[in-house]
Amino acid sequence: MAVAGLAAQAAPASVSVDRIEPPCWYAGMKNPSVQLMVYGNGIANAKVDLSYPGVAIDSVVRLDSPNYVLIYLNTRGAQPGKMDINFTIGKKKASVPYELRQRDMAGDKRIGFDNTDVLYMLMPDRFADGNPSNNVVPGMRSTTVDRSAPSLRHGGDLAGIEQHLDYFTDLGVTALWFTPVLENDSPDGHGFSCYHGYATTDYYRVDPRFGTNDDYRRLADKAHARGLKMVMDMIFNHCGSSHPWLADMPSHDWFNQPDYKNNYLQTTHKLPVLVDPYASEIDKRETVEGWFVRSMPDLNQHNPHVLTYLIQNSVWWIETVGIDGIRMDTYPYAFADAMAEWLRQLNDEYPNFNVVGETWVESPYYTAAWQTGCKYAPTQTNLKTVMDFSLYASLDSAKREATDPWRLGFNRVHASLIQDFLYPNPGSVLAFIENHDTDRFLGEGEDMATLKQALAILLTINRIPQLYYGTEVLMNGTKKITDGYVRKDFPGGFPGDQQNCFTAKGRTGKQNEMYDWLKTLLHWRKGNTTISQGSMKQFVPHKGIYVIARQHAGNTVLTIVNGANEPATMPVKRYAEVIGAATQARDIHTGRDISLTQDLDLPARATLILTF
Repeated sequence: MAVAGLAAQAAPASVSVDRIEPPCWYAGMKNPSVQLMVYGNGIANAKVDLSYPGVAIDSVVRLDSPNYVLIYLNTRGAQPGKMDINFTIGKKKASVPYELRQRDMAGDKRIGFDNTDVLYMLMPDRFADGNPSNNVVPGMRSTTVDRSAPSLRHGGDLAGIEQHLDYFTDLGVTALWFTPVLENDSPDGHGFSCYHGYATTDYYRVDPRFGTNDDYRRLADKAHARGLKMVMDMIFNHCGSSHPWLADMPSHDWFNQPDYKNNYLQTTHKLPVLVDPYASEIDKRETVEGWFVRSMPDLNQHNPHVLTYLIQNSVWWIETVGIDGIRMDTYPYAFADAMAEWLRQLNDEYPNFNVVGETWVESPYYTAAWQTGCKYAPTQTNLKTVMDFSLYASLDSAKREATDPWRLGFNRVHASLIQDFLYPNPGSVLAFIENHDTDRFLGEGEDMATLKQALAILLTINRIPQLYYGTEVLMNGTKKITDGYVRKDFPGGFPGDQQNCFTAKGRTGKQNEMYDWLKTLLHWRKGNTTISQGSMKQFVPHKGIYVIARQHAGNTVLTIVNGANEPATMPVKRYAEVIGAATQARDIHTGRDISLTQDLDLPARATLILTF
């Protein structure tokens, strides 16, 4: 229920409770404290009481706005059930039911994603429209659905994803990461809408154009039944400018730079200063306290009530939907100590869960500083997984360059991986070759040879790999005009599509070649302990050829790529230390036996994955 503008309303004629967040909670949590944020006209004037076995009110916090009150409950020892929370103003009284629910499982039973998984990232608005009736929702600020406009809503939803779960299992991925699914009730303007999901206006509601909270839970249950994990994209750094908090700020320090109308400060995006031992305070402040963009107000996680709200929100979605991981957007833009506290509490409740933080700087020294356990980091983050933008950048360059004897081509990938000594846990680094914020790997072309090389490296090195939707069917595009061109609709996901890439029959010959090649690799990788647990050794690119070896329990995998634009020969003896006494290996894609007693002739830009 909307609460914008409550501060301007007259004194209530009755006690008005419009909303309580979170809408329910769970009994048996390690942390027995729960913050209830109550919205209502003049509700801060209310006396609050309740009577329920095992539940006590620890404190009632009245903020600057009269239209919010925070109730801190202690639920230690409470059993699941419903209670009434009473609000009294003078002689007027309202009782609101509130439920403590039974948890599905203990926190340590929730298992997050790791390097045994392959994440498949997609944008719900652009993947498949399974329910056209929810494309336009009366009462929302945007009612435009225009598939011809790259930056407007196209109508994809959770139902569309649910209808294609078998596609993911056929392909061989093991986890699904959606861009944010929470309500983004922002108006269209200048050809732009929040179809991408990164401007939240309700932290407890799935955007109705995607579906309902129940739809989200059903999707998770059906994904889990197929062995697929689900990763939820969250944003703690900012919300959307149409969030009720901006129209009626709960407190003067709920946001960074609250006087934004007169003194707007946008972040400098200079993230490296946050690990710079010589950084000035003004540089750090402008990076962290500035808003990401004007339409995304910057939340102040140093306000303890804001931080508690956000922590509880992540816990609520884990318990309510059963998500298996979180991807945290714009991770370093929020206050590092606050985010570390969030993860301390989350890891305490869910020790086997996983969170990946977006850490967008193309230098491993920076990325490694955000992974928990880094000895040189200014703040111990408690963040298990970080995103490898260095590897992304090196592979992006390698596809354009012939590998020379010094630094070009796959020498860049080699140099990036050399720096793995910086990471406390390289196997818990998430790697990718493209995502929703980058150009597609193929650009505006369809160079399948270099794509296979990048994917072979991505899926065999010591990383958690992430794919971007449509790579398997050669989807391309660049951001030259707008981000929408790297976020195109998946062919076959929408009514009226001329092509259906969900089926082999609907794909072109080239698309099927790419799909089948990747499918073979993904199914081979699944459960392969040599890839998930094995040691890794790389060789300096030699005569254009780059070789990576993985070894475990007597098994060896060689990933071989020819980075030259002409045929090359791989001298087998140079790799004797990983080949050992083996005389032949199996090509995982063709099933053919390859002799290891003679040099290997490789066509230009060839890719070979051998196992023995």
